[in-house]
Amino acid sequence: MTSLKQLLETLEPMPDAPAWRGTIPDNWLQGRTAYGGLSAAIALHCAMQSEPDLPPLRSAQVSFIGPLAGPIMVTAHKLRRGKNAAFIQADIESEAGLGLRCTFVFMRAIESEVDYQTTTLPAFPQPGPDETTYKGNPHVAFTQNFEFLDRREGPGLKPAEWLRWTRLNDREGLDPMVELIAIGDCLPPAALRLLGRNVPISSMTWILNLLGPLPRTDDGWWLLRSNADYVRAGSSSQQMGIWNAAGEMVAEQMQSVALFA
Repeated sequence: MTSLKQLLETLEPMPDAPAWRGTIPDNWLQGRTAYGGLSAAIALHCAMQSEPDLPPLRSAQVSFIGPLAGPIMVTAHKLRRGKNAAFIQADIESEAGLGLRCTFVFMRAIESEVDYQTTTLPAFPQPGPDETTYKGNPHVAFTQNFEFLDRREGPGLKPAEWLRWTRLNDREGLDPMVELIAIGDCLPPAALRLLGRNVPISSMTWILNLLGPLPRTDDGWWLLRSNADYVRAGSSSQQMGIWNAAGEMVAEQMQSVALFA
């Protein structure tokens, strides 16, 4: 199996532009396309290589345009860089055409008189050393790169809410931002909870906002939450969050999903 770090290390920079060639390994596929968190992680890695001395990542806007598999080409270019923030666009193409477009916003911390945060930590403790976790789904290739513990039922959970502790099997040497964005899309769409079965689905867009300059956790574990608050006419909108092992919320997310059922 090819780890995320190994995949990133094999990306070949092109001589005349901020562009890279690479390959999506079969063990990172989700059906006929690459797992969305992997595609976004590749795009972020290349965006960070394209511009020197970037401040921390603050926001990612991801559009899943088409399937990505096999040989790929990644391009990145600066949209704007000012005193405080830099906007960089990264695209990934395969033989099927443009598959992913991301806009990343990197921004330094600014002194402010406002310091306000309201978050609710889900009641789902981090897996203990004797807890039984599972190493992905043998029928979904990309999940074999992760370790999971799920909660789909229980007091306080909403009908379309899903909780999951997740960590990468091989995370040594990864940039913390790249690791986090690879983790962030690791929950199935929450609308599946309403159906109680798997049906064809496709993520359309994904927004991730970082709530601090550098995400950290203990022993690789991140708690993911997803809740679909709208499912109608084949479209689902879901609110998502990521917490570290200390119970600190590190990212807020939102995703639009096409549901073919």
